[in-house]
Amino acid sequence: MRRYSSAVLVILFFLSVYLAIPTQMAAAAVEEKTLIYDDANLLTQEEYDELTTMANKYGAKRETDIIIITSNNPENIDIVKMTEDFYDEQAPGYDKSHGNAVILTMDMRNRDVYLAGFYKAETYLDDGRLDKIRNKITPYLSDGNYKVAFKKYIKTSYKYMGFEPGVNPDNILFNIWFQLGGALALGGIVVGIMAYRSGGRVTVNRRTYEDASTSGIIDHQDQYIRTTVTKTKIEKSSGGGSGGGGGGGGTTSGGHSHSGSRGKF
Repeated sequence: MRRYSSAVLVILFFLSVYLAIPTQMAAAAVEEKTLIYDDANLLTQEEYDELTTMANKYGAKRETDIIIITSNNPENIDIVKMTEDFYDEQAPGYDKSHGNAVILTMDMRNRDVYLAGFYKAETYLDDGRLDKIRNKITPYLSDGNYKVAFKKYIKTSYKYMGFEPGVNPDNILFNIWFQLGGALALGGIVVGIMAYRSGGRVTVNRRTYEDASTSGIIDHQDQYIRTTVTKTKIEKSSGGGSGGGGGGGGTTSGGHSHSGSRGKF
C-alpha cells in the first residue's frame, strides 16, 4: 500500500511540475526558422544567433518572413535576379511556401543592396517604404556596421508593416514623443486659461486713460527710391542621394510579383 501511495505521489509531483511550465517557455522550445543566409561571413556566430531570434520574433508578429542574404557573388549575378531566384528556389513564407516575405540582399562584390517585398510585404512595404528603409541602413552598411544595419532593417520593416498602405510611417504625428509633448502642451494651455480666469478679468486697457481728442498720428510719409536685383547662379549637384538608388519591384521567373528598392553602399 505504501509503495502504491509513493508511486501516486511521484506521478502527481511530475504532473504539477509539467503544468507549472509557462506557455512561453514551451513556445521558445520550438525550433527557429532559418532567416539569415550569411554566405559572405559578415557576422559572428553570436551576431547571427541574435539576428535570427530577432527576425523570427518580429516576423511572427507581422506574419511575414524577414530574411537577410549576404553573398560574395562569385558568379557576378545581378542582385535583383539573385533575390528573385532565391525566392523561387527556397520558397520562403511565414505560413506557406512562396508566402509573405521581405528580403534584404547584399552583393559584396559589386557593393549593391536590394530589398524586395512579396505578397503581404509587397503591399505594406511598397517601393517607397523600401526606399526609406534602404536609406536608413545604407550609412551603417557603408561603415561595415552590419549588425546595426540588419537590426534596423528588421525593426523598421516590422514598424512600417504596422501602418496602412499609403500612409507615411515617418510622419511626426505618429511619433510617441511628439504625441506626448503635444498632450503636455495642450494640458499646460488649459491649466493656464483656468488659472487666468480664476483671478478675475482685467477691464483696464489703453483706452481707459487715453484722450481721444489729443491722440493720433501727426505725420507719415513713404518715399520710393529704387529697386536692386541681384542674380546668383545655382550650380547643379553632380552627386546622388543616400547610397544611390533606382529601379523598383518586378516579377520573378516563377511569376511572383514583388516591390523593390536598389542602391549602392
